Amino acid sequence: MTDQRQQAIELYDRFTHDGMDRRDFFARMTVIAGGAAAASSLIASIAASPAAATVIPANDKRLITRKGKLDGAVGLSGYVAARRDLKKAGVVIIVHENRGLNAHIEDVARRVARAGFYAVAPDFLTPLGGTPGNEDTARELIGKLDLANAVDSAVALGESLKRLRHSNGKLGIVGFCWGGAFVNRVAVTAGSKLDAGVAYYGPAPAPAEASRIRAPLLLHYAGLDTRVNQTGLPWVAALQAAGKSVESFNYAKVNHAFNNDTSAERYNKAAADLAWQRTIAFFRQHLK
Repeated sequence: MTDQRQQAIELYDRFTHDGMDRRDFFARMTVIAGGAAAASSLIASIAASPAAATVIPANDKRLITRKGKLDGAVGLSGYVAARRDLKKAGVVIIVHENRGLNAHIEDVARRVARAGFYAVAPDFLTPLGGTPGNEDTARELIGKLDLANAVDSAVALGESLKRLRHSNGKLGIVGFCWGGAFVNRVAVTAGSKLDAGVAYYGPAPAPAEASRIRAPLLLHYAGLDTRVNQTGLPWVAALQAAGKSVESFNYAKVNHAFNNDTSAERYNKAAADLAWQRTIAFFRQHLK
């Protein structure tokens, strides 16, 4: 990866996570790329295109899927996927990035379902009208979300999902970016109500919260993701010091969002495949 592209990726990360002004962002990207047209092309290659890399088609006949109001009295809508031959299995909640529930996260839910779990991807923007089509608007809404209420809703949803006839009573959760941070917060709040949590490059809670964790955690970090790692690595150390069950992997020379195969510049297939294998194995271990 060239220095130019790495600079562009880091700038894009600041824009999408730190509230950088759009005009300032584009001006700086233009300097990096050497012109406005080149900057637009570079931004397009870094930004995610949610329908660009569907791994499991929405009409896969091996699965039953639906979109709408989720089971349980928590007022959330979302996307559900399960194998047609599913009898009883662990439930896995999939938590979206700061773009909200989009086609990519629905695809991830189908991947989880194909692995043998009852997959539920809530739209945590439901209280604000649901995920909009424009991802910039979605990020603005994420910033307005009552995070504590959203976490409580996730815990309540998990409790209701565990009681479904297809559930074996075990609950896992996996999230990406904003969703990775959300997984850590759910683990802190849920205590023993959660059986397994997996966070991909999610900013972490204060290390002092580590004592409240009860569920085993699997934490994936990107080697080049200094923004997240400055909180993530102390979080791992605090969990270990508190004697918690935690597995942590830092994937060298890859960027934040390396698992998102709809972002051409940031996706890293080798790291994504390895992290996914570890994720599914982790859930099979703890949700059986």
